[in-house]
Amino acid sequence: MSFPILQKYLARLSGATCAAGAAGETSSIWLDHEGRAQGRFFNCTMSSAFQPIRALDSGAVSAYEGLARSVSAQDKGLSLWKLLDHAASDNESIELDRLCRMLHSINFFRQADSAPNAAADLYLNVHDRLLSAVSSNHGHAFRRILDALELPLARVVLQLPVATPQQGWLLNYVSDNYRRNGFRFAVNVDSAQDAIGILDRLRPDVFKFDTRVLHDTDGLLALLRRTQEAGVAVVFKRIESDQALQTLRELGAAAGASLLGQGYLLGEPSATLAGAAPQPQAAAA
Repeated sequence: MSFPILQKYLARLSGATCAAGAAGETSSIWLDHEGRAQGRFFNCTMSSAFQPIRALDSGAVSAYEGLARSVSAQDKGLSLWKLLDHAASDNESIELDRLCRMLHSINFFRQADSAPNAAADLYLNVHDRLLSAVSSNHGHAFRRILDALELPLARVVLQLPVATPQQGWLLNYVSDNYRRNGFRFAVNVDSAQDAIGILDRLRPDVFKFDTRVLHDTDGLLALLRRTQEAGVAVVFKRIESDQALQTLRELGAAAGASLLGQGYLLGEPSATLAGAAPQPQAAAA
């Protein structure tokens, strides 16, 4: 492991049944028998799963998205992201979000050296409720955690949710705070037209699209040419079919752009980074 402070922190966790988490009194962090960090939020135990984000032209791993999962012996726990929708207060939403980010960071960087691409980035979601729940200085508390563990902010990408037109000012405010705190950020968008407006206004580091937008070939081509000029990466998520993968490869070739992809066809979420690679025939389909 190339992160000695994290290694010392993990050693302290392994010597305790339950260690107080940075998120507050209602949560805690400890290591299971396999060395994976687990956390508890009230009565719910969770850990991390990571889904690879791949270059569509080569299949190489570019990044992993961290996903909160309930603890399961089969390593296929249920998604816990909906917990934020039902948290009783804004403070509890913030606490759960920060606990998830800390868990994912610990579980990612403790094994990043053995990943298919040791320089891969970590993508972390920001729930839409958190956009308005945090009163000021988004990202500051998380930056302090990463700094304390001496983990590289440059390899963390914070994913902002799709924003309504009425939330445009909020997206500006939050993204500016993340950038001031040293983070790169991605923005989820529903259409190429929305992305062009956001590109001019926010200059994000990454756009994320659902494959449902693939019908808008002309709009996507125009956007991809703009993102190429601006140095903005584009990730297409929920790639579940060979047809969608082929369409994206053709789109990237037409735009002269190197696209990134994420979906079950390219790799399922897994607790172990090295085990997330799909069979060669799926990656090349």
